[in-house]
Amino acid sequence: MTLANNGDAPDESLAFLLDVDNTLLDNDRFGADLGAHLQLAFGARWRDRYWEIYEQLREQSGYADYLGALQRFRAEFVHADGGEMPALLRVAHFLLEYPFADRLYPHALETVAHLRTLGNVVIVSDGDIVFQPRKIRRAGIEHAVAGRVLIFVHKQHCLDAIERYCPASHYVMVEDKPRLLADMKRQWGERLTTVFVRQGHYAQDAGQQHIDPAPDRVIDGIGELRNCRRADMLHKSAARESTTRA
Repeated sequence: MTLANNGDAPDESLAFLLDVDNTLLDNDRFGADLGAHLQLAFGARWRDRYWEIYEQLREQSGYADYLGALQRFRAEFVHADGGEMPALLRVAHFLLEYPFADRLYPHALETVAHLRTLGNVVIVSDGDIVFQPRKIRRAGIEHAVAGRVLIFVHKQHCLDAIERYCPASHYVMVEDKPRLLADMKRQWGERLTTVFVRQGHYAQDAGQQHIDPAPDRVIDGIGELRNCRRADMLHKSAARESTTRA
């Protein structure tokens, strides 16, 4: 496989696939802000009920659906004693107008810009098809990748669709879920370099798990890639203790 590029143009045979939540932006912080807003609007009991519905819906659909959870929440809330429609509308506006650009990790967009000098860059995210793209746009990520955004229910089950959209000889997946990276690696093998970003609660939860195959590279923040070289992404990093227990 030849991936040489001696000029200044990005290498079309190399594609960077970037996750969004807890990779480019702090989605845990958004969740905490939403929880605080729910408590302010409805009180602790109804806040907890929203999260119960959210988890039920996530179990059913396979992805986070904040708007869908609010729809189901409404059906219960408006029939309860004291359930007020204005409070529901305030939460809806909170979700739709949330300042996701303020939740980008340090150097996130700078990193995207740098990776675009090395190869093609595509956002590959999981989520619903309404709120997730709005989040990506409001964060400035859609503009940063020139509109190259893919959103699936489970990206690891859609590698053929990714490859059709962005053909490449070699892919680099940057993600905060090491088990998802391992699943993709088993399918694409040496065509894929996996980069585990240790950010967010999924990364923390994976701390004591054995991941096989281990990530090819482990970084503590997305900004660590803003000065990487093409060769760094085509070869495994030196063996690290953390890659066996990501």
